[in-house]
Amino acid sequence: MSALLILGFSSGLPLFLTSRTLQAWMTVEGVDLTSIGMFSLVALPYSLKVFWAPVVDRFTFPFLGRRRSWLMLTQLGLLLAIAAMALHDPRQGLQLLAFNALMIALFSATQDIAFDAYKVDVSDTEAETGMAAAVGVFGYRIALLVTGALAFVLADHMAWPTVYMLMAVFMVLGITATLLAPEPGTPSALPASLSDAVRLPFRDFFVRSGSGRAVLIISFVIFFRYGDALAQNMVTPFLLQIGYTSSDIGAVQGGLGLGATIAGVLLGGGVVMRLGIGWSLLVLGLIQALSNLVYYGLALIPDHYPLMVSAIFIENLSGGLGTAAFVAFLMSLCSHAFSATQYALLSSLNAVSRDLLVAPSGAVAESTGWPVFFLLTLVAAVPGMAILLVLRPWRDRAGMVAK
Repeated sequence: MSALLILGFSSGLPLFLTSRTLQAWMTVEGVDLTSIGMFSLVALPYSLKVFWAPVVDRFTFPFLGRRRSWLMLTQLGLLLAIAAMALHDPRQGLQLLAFNALMIALFSATQDIAFDAYKVDVSDTEAETGMAAAVGVFGYRIALLVTGALAFVLADHMAWPTVYMLMAVFMVLGITATLLAPEPGTPSALPASLSDAVRLPFRDFFVRSGSGRAVLIISFVIFFRYGDALAQNMVTPFLLQIGYTSSDIGAVQGGLGLGATIAGVLLGGGVVMRLGIGWSLLVLGLIQALSNLVYYGLALIPDHYPLMVSAIFIENLSGGLGTAAFVAFLMSLCSHAFSATQYALLSSLNAVSRDLLVAPSGAVAESTGWPVFFLLTLVAAVPGMAILLVLRPWRDRAGMVAK
């Protein structure tokens, strides 16, 4: 489990270095907002990774085994690519900076494919799946604290290129964990060709689930976290508009909020081990959906600092709880023979609601006002919960984890 913790850290390390942290560096250097906004496109590999996940399932390098060889390759690439960011000046050569950031995202997305597959391959029971999901997300969130909060603190005392060089050094932890981690057993039914690696994971998923149930599962993956995603997408603008400063938000989100998320993930892992994946999705999903009510209350009583702190704490805690159950569910759907491709597909489907379906959230909030908007996020959670009630994954607890 210690290897999963550090590999989770390695998986989370690059994300902010090509998004929030990079945006802060560019803002300080006076880059215009239009260019900063366009830099969000470097995150495309995270949404498109399903297209090369079959390569990770099919091919193995002649060292370290099927999963760890890909982890090592991508981690070495990340170490060099993150360090190379220190060579850029955002005021000059934005194209080269964007290409460098894109390479980080590409290596990072591929590392995610290998790490997610590794988590699936080392988990054989519901208890192991729940624990692996929780520990991996825990490490991931610690990395966000390092590349978010710590990087910002360091930037007040040293140049941004030096900060990026220090962030690159943290990749050594992931490389060490990859060297020391056990390689999971290799399934007997591996894809014999690249075409099989593309075709068989989808056939396996639909055959095991049944066509009708597979469509329901796909719909559930898209909509389960939609209400939470809508709220999350507008929380920062909401808090700023009702009078809280960036320092207020950063202090609470970066400290208490992140701590609540980590606590939620660990508690969620324990709930999954106790109740099973199916019941955990129902219980923790309801808590996650209802947590948006605290923002509704804050919209009615905006000038109430303790309520703001409570809202961020409750939302992050419930989000961590829901994440633990949801990641365990995604892992349980994957066959060991095709875990890289199947998990990449499912996580890409989840990104539809997180990245695409939230696009109208600003327009909705503007036209309805904040109180009604946060009530609508509760409505947005209904389709996912309704599909869950149709799926009823708690009926077959013994068979939840695919082999």
